[in-house]
Amino acid sequence: MESNQPIGVFDSGVGGLTVVKALLDKLPRESFIYFGDTAHIPYGNKSEEQLFGYAHKIISYLNSRNVKAIIVACGTHSSVTLPVISGQYALPLLGVVKAAARAAARLSQNGRIGVIATQATVNKLAYTQQIIKIKPDLEVIEAACPRFVPLVEAGRLEDRETREAVAEYLDPLMQKGVDTVVLGCTHYPFLAPIIQEFTGNKVALIDPSCETVDEVAAILRTKNLLNDGKQTSSREFYVSGQDESFYKVGKLLIGDTIKQVLKLNLD
Repeated sequence: MESNQPIGVFDSGVGGLTVVKALLDKLPRESFIYFGDTAHIPYGNKSEEQLFGYAHKIISYLNSRNVKAIIVACGTHSSVTLPVISGQYALPLLGVVKAAARAAARLSQNGRIGVIATQATVNKLAYTQQIIKIKPDLEVIEAACPRFVPLVEAGRLEDRETREAVAEYLDPLMQKGVDTVVLGCTHYPFLAPIIQEFTGNKVALIDPSCETVDEVAAILRTKNLLNDGKQTSSREFYVSGQDESFYKVGKLLIGDTIKQVLKLNLD
């Protein structure tokens, strides 16, 4: 394995672009290949059998592209499929749950942590289990937010319906007195400004993307696989379904990093 090989990143759609933003900020020399499984979005209402099928196909493709590590930039896959399949591949596979759980446990002052995520992630209580494993005395309240992913995918980050959804999902957590909220789906950090507006600045918001990229950097550094910058980095974007809307919303979210989006059928 060589240091100039790319990092693979995948999600159901544009949500994993929060990880791309963190990669650009923290590891700007790295090349990456991004796959958005837009043909099957949203993941939150899919069966486990379906999710495992999607994961294996995407990881097999990224492996065929000689990536040196894969970031599962999806809270649903990180909760449901990754714990089972992580040992089935030779290269590093990292999700967003463990890193975010560590950050939440570290930052909470009153011991009450909220988690907002997809229904599939909430059903697994993956964040709760990881947080309690770190600090058993913490109280974790999880809430499913099914309206968030479609709103982000449509680029509707600040309109009336989005604000109503934020109030609907976050108010019960605020009533429980949480002082920390994990944005447990990688789509959700794009809504962070209006979520923070609703919760107030005394509530800490945890973006799993930043924590996860820090973890990736540490692993690559240990393996001497960080890109030395001697070759020009490349950024490739692929989707399984709608490419025009991904391009449009993706440009809105991360700007000119996205030059083109190619459609790729893994079936």
